[in-house]
Amino acid sequence: MQSDNFFKTFSSTKDFLQKMFLTLFFSGLSPIAPGSIGALVALPLGFLISYYIAPSTLLLSALLIAAIAIKTINAYEQQGLPHDCKQIVIDELAGVWISIAMIGHSLFGLFLSYVLFRIFDIWKPSVIGKIDKKVKGGLGVMGDDLLAGFFAGLLGLIIIGAMQKVESLTPILEFSF
Repeated sequence: MQSDNFFKTFSSTKDFLQKMFLTLFFSGLSPIAPGSIGALVALPLGFLISYYIAPSTLLLSALLIAAIAIKTINAYEQQGLPHDCKQIVIDELAGVWISIAMIGHSLFGLFLSYVLFRIFDIWKPSVIGKIDKKVKGGLGVMGDDLLAGFFAGLLGLIIIGAMQKVESLTPILEFSF
């Protein structure tokens, strides 16, 4: 089954909503860098939840979305959708939201979350790459991005901690919305 047309045809309202969910409002259909575009779409949504509700809610939302996505991806892959097709970008949302929940929702935190998440998601070092290559189904699609988000958040916290030690860099950290 070709994934290019798969996300452009709908058999029902449920099918439309599921495909809109997996492609993050169809941002995954971008012909250029769908993963980066999907993560970019996820940033303002993540900011709003983290800022107006709580970072813990953002983290729990990312995990809930991941669980729903795993089930939905499994169902579509059983219908013949290729594994981890590029149009599915809900995994980018879950990963970048984990990073934001850990790093924070300041302007610098959002920038760091996006950049570090994309680096880990593209590079796929260590266990992230193993999950990407060896785990099939929805868990494989979501798992590497969840870990990329976690490691991006961890590295972001280390970078912010180091920056706090340098007095001339603290204005960057204090700039917020």
